[in-house]
Amino acid sequence: MSSKQTILDRELFTQALRHMGEEDLLYLNRMVVERLNLLAQARSTVELAQFAEGDLVHFTATDGSVKHGVVLRLNKKTASVRTDEGQNWKVSPGLLRKTATR
Repeated sequence: MSSKQTILDRELFTQALRHMGEEDLLYLNRMVVERLNLLAQARSTVELAQFAEGDLVHFTATDGSVKHGVVLRLNKKTASVRTDEGQNWKVSPGLLRKTATR
């Protein structure tokens, strides 16, 4: 699709939005949220496919420290990781990086 078509489609969509009532807008909102969730799930699945149980990984924790560990399990949206300190974490695959050696 060309950028002109996209811009035109967006303009038509914006005009249609201005004429929608509350019921139609709530329906559209549900559809948009469902689509965004589907896209996020697909992205997470692709990211998770890069890892396998037993992979050595590292990630940055919320406090800024770098944690090293091993992938125990791949969940629906996260990877379960046991750190070298013995802590268990559920980590988004987008935050994980493979580690060659420890």
